[in-house]
Amino acid sequence: MKLLNLFFFMICCACMSAAAQPIKSVVDYVDPTIGTVGLVLGPALPTVHLPNSLIRVFPVRKDHLDDQISYFPLTSTSHRLFSVFGIMPYQGAINEQSWTVKMERASETIKPNHYQGKMEENNLGVEFTPAAKAGIFKFNFSEAGDHFIRLGLINKEGEINVEEKRIITGKELFSGMQAYFYAELDTDILQTTYRDGNSKKIVMLKVAGNPLSVQFRYGISYISIDQAKENLQREIKTWDFNTYRNNAYNVWNKVLSKIMVEGGTLAQKRVFYTALYRCYERMVDINEYGKYYSAYDKKVHETNEPFFTDSWIYDFTVGLFPLQMIINPEKQEQFIRSYIKMYEQGGWMPSFALVDGDWPAMTGNYAAVWMADAWYKGIRNFNLKTAYEGVKKNSLEGTHLPWRNGPGKSPLDSFYNKYGFMPGLPPGEKETIKEIANDWERRQAVSVTIETSYCDWAIGQLSVAAGYGNDKPLFMSRAQNYKNMYRADKGFMWPRDSKGEWIDSISPSLAGREYYTENNAYTFNWHVRHDFKNLFTMMGGRKAAEEKLDQLFRADIGTPKFRFWVNQPDATGLVGQYVMGNEMGFFIPYLYNNLGSPWKAQKRIRMLLETWFPDNVFGYPGDEDGGGMSPFIVFSMMGFFPVSQSIPTYNIGSPVFSKITIQLPGNKTFVIDAKNNSQQNKYIQTARLNGKNIDQSWFTHKDLANGGSLELNMGAGPNKKWGSDTTKLPPSYIEIDPGELMSGIKK
Repeated sequence: MKLLNLFFFMICCACMSAAAQPIKSVVDYVDPTIGTVGLVLGPALPTVHLPNSLIRVFPVRKDHLDDQISYFPLTSTSHRLFSVFGIMPYQGAINEQSWTVKMERASETIKPNHYQGKMEENNLGVEFTPAAKAGIFKFNFSEAGDHFIRLGLINKEGEINVEEKRIITGKELFSGMQAYFYAELDTDILQTTYRDGNSKKIVMLKVAGNPLSVQFRYGISYISIDQAKENLQREIKTWDFNTYRNNAYNVWNKVLSKIMVEGGTLAQKRVFYTALYRCYERMVDINEYGKYYSAYDKKVHETNEPFFTDSWIYDFTVGLFPLQMIINPEKQEQFIRSYIKMYEQGGWMPSFALVDGDWPAMTGNYAAVWMADAWYKGIRNFNLKTAYEGVKKNSLEGTHLPWRNGPGKSPLDSFYNKYGFMPGLPPGEKETIKEIANDWERRQAVSVTIETSYCDWAIGQLSVAAGYGNDKPLFMSRAQNYKNMYRADKGFMWPRDSKGEWIDSISPSLAGREYYTENNAYTFNWHVRHDFKNLFTMMGGRKAAEEKLDQLFRADIGTPKFRFWVNQPDATGLVGQYVMGNEMGFFIPYLYNNLGSPWKAQKRIRMLLETWFPDNVFGYPGDEDGGGMSPFIVFSMMGFFPVSQSIPTYNIGSPVFSKITIQLPGNKTFVIDAKNNSQQNKYIQTARLNGKNIDQSWFTHKDLANGGSLELNMGAGPNKKWGSDTTKLPPSYIEIDPGELMSGIKK
């Protein structure tokens, strides 16, 4: 009992300590260590960077519970996939251990603009602050003696050279392309030692005299060392570390202040603004002052137009891009123009567009959904004709295989185009199609069919605006292919074999990547985001669909969790069979609005936020995906969510703050005013949109983008009548013309 009391005392002290920290601006709410321990999958990264900028630095270790830091990369080239040029200070005589030593951290302070930490064994300090394409480290040595800076390649191919007493350069090959750096020290290099003779892959630089503080500033380029030097000289002109730290702080304060919240707890503000900060990690502008290297045609292009890469488009289409369409519509246009350039350079609309080229992942042709979503939200400063030609080519000529992009030459592609579904294999049958990514990913037959149907619907919506109106009937027909997957006697989206027969002897809970992508049948039952009207009809009507949705949050997984996660490692954050830890399930709680019971959405969303998103190192229930999961937090804590991308509407949830003010372009604002809001008062009693009473549980992007207010009166018990009128449900069905919802948007 004494131990238990001590534990609670320690927790209270920690909370009081956090609450006592002075808050000067919204940046001070951000804690990049939130979510840095993964429950099953990888942790979120505590990245120090400027919004959507090339330089991204973090301490490399297993997760935040690991007390040893291996090194700091000079930048992450692609989130979680590649980094280049590891750096670490060292003091004391060089020995064999010094080449690989991991430093035990004693303390750390991490903010978006600044890293600061000390090492346990010798109090050696490390600081870092970023510019856009350059950065500056400060190494604070704790005692006189030999002081070193260790620099090494992370991907093994390339070299590091000491050019002068204070100048170092390097190049490193990663994933088929080169990264370069140019760096300067503020003190002389006395001695240069390479670990393996002349290999120049890992170098130890002994710095002159006994300075207790040594600074290392550098520029990164994907073009050349000379360009890296120019990037540095343009962005970091002095050795005044604090100037650049303050500059970065002000940049973050400006972008995070686009959304201001009132009310709520300190913990909720920390969670909210940390999530918002994570929404600015990607995409990344790699234009280097008038030129950029494109891995899509392997050429250097001259232009002042930004060129953005590093997009996991499947994950980002769910929430990140819709959020940025509200607060950064001009940047969204730049993102899309970059994708169109990649299509023109490489011949296919990219899937996951990384700095080193296309990395096909997941399923579907999600550039179509993204671009249609932007177009019907009035974000149109891009070449729609070329964009349409690209997504159409991917659909009709490209492959439908999961985790692939390019020509559709597989027999499965021909089968899909002829029969309207991807056939699955019976359990245990050996795969015969060599193009399937690997034994783990498999065919994902049900998911491919459902996601491709949604993407083809989005192409159909764009066809008329792009000048290809004759294409619309074809794509609207293909948009209904998902119906081939619904098995009424099972009540699930279910796989068929190549003969069209249902595949038996599978569990909807444990059926894996042979049939479903990263989740099971319980999740993909709801993934018809372009046709909920007919989906609910297939399920037996709205009442039956609502009962099925209720059961989703209550269904047993049917096996111990450790066995379930061997098969379904992405299905974390479980509530029944509902998966909070993966982007695919984010919209599902909001479907109660489409069923006429929005009070259930309000109940579920508050519970999910309170349960799975605390303000500590366990703050994400799944893989954060470098900006994939955080938008759910931002949207849901504000009280609304974009359920069906390409239909410019938002379903209303239950905001956790009493007031949210969103700064919009043109000096407009949209304000959510939740009166009487509290942890207990989570249910909407009445609502007013722009001064008018509404009893519908949704509003349009036009309502938001034009500026205005949503006033919600909250209470402790549900108002089951509000939002229940079946004639006023959210317009998410296949016949909708999104353009009708956008008339009257003001620029």
